[in-house]
Amino acid sequence: MITRRTFLRGIGVAVGTGIGLAGYAFGVEPLYRLSVTTYRLSPRTWPAGFRLRLAVVADVHAHRHSMPIARIDEIVSVTNGLGADAVLLLGDYMSGKYWRLPRIAAEDWAPVLGQLRAPLGVHAVLGNHDWWEEPDAQRLRRGPVQSRLQLEKAGIPVYENDVVRLTKDGQPFWLAGLADQIAFITGIVDGRMVFQGLDDLDGTLARVTDDAPVILMAHEPDIFPKVPAVWR
Repeated sequence: MITRRTFLRGIGVAVGTGIGLAGYAFGVEPLYRLSVTTYRLSPRTWPAGFRLRLAVVADVHAHRHSMPIARIDEIVSVTNGLGADAVLLLGDYMSGKYWRLPRIAAEDWAPVLGQLRAPLGVHAVLGNHDWWEEPDAQRLRRGPVQSRLQLEKAGIPVYENDVVRLTKDGQPFWLAGLADQIAFITGIVDGRMVFQGLDDLDGTLARVTDDAPVILMAHEPDIFPKVPAVWR
């Protein structure tokens, strides 16, 4: 299985001048230690000379003990100071069952993330815990979940199998956001949980209407080997 850490480590060896990624993920770094890791990438099909700087934040898992509001506010402040062209939020804003109570409600942490700022905006996808922590969504097999509702209320668009076309320095590019791949827990087989996803990779990429480069946002990086070679 590809994890967010191994995926970023893998793309980090491709050093160049195309895309700059500054990323922070709770759970990757030791508890209470905030660090920023920078990757410089030159994808094979990236336009020559086009520089784009992205700040990536994943797995906040808001919780009153392990990730309180003050800590999230610190992450927002550091991220805003990176000078990124856009900020990408890659899901799992809710704390999981392993954290138990006291979790932080979406209406409390979302306005803090709403203070993120970048010239080309802040953009988000959802993670599995944003679905798993909502019994009604699990029962009905549909959303919207509170993470999406509160992020959008805070002014942050959430992409579930959707795209947006942006432009920097006259060069267009696409942000594509995939819905979560293991959103629903459907049962247990041989001691392992079975999941159902909401992701539609083909349908998402079909929304791209020209040959401008595409950046795919997804919570679970396992999807990337399935991306058609023409998009890589």
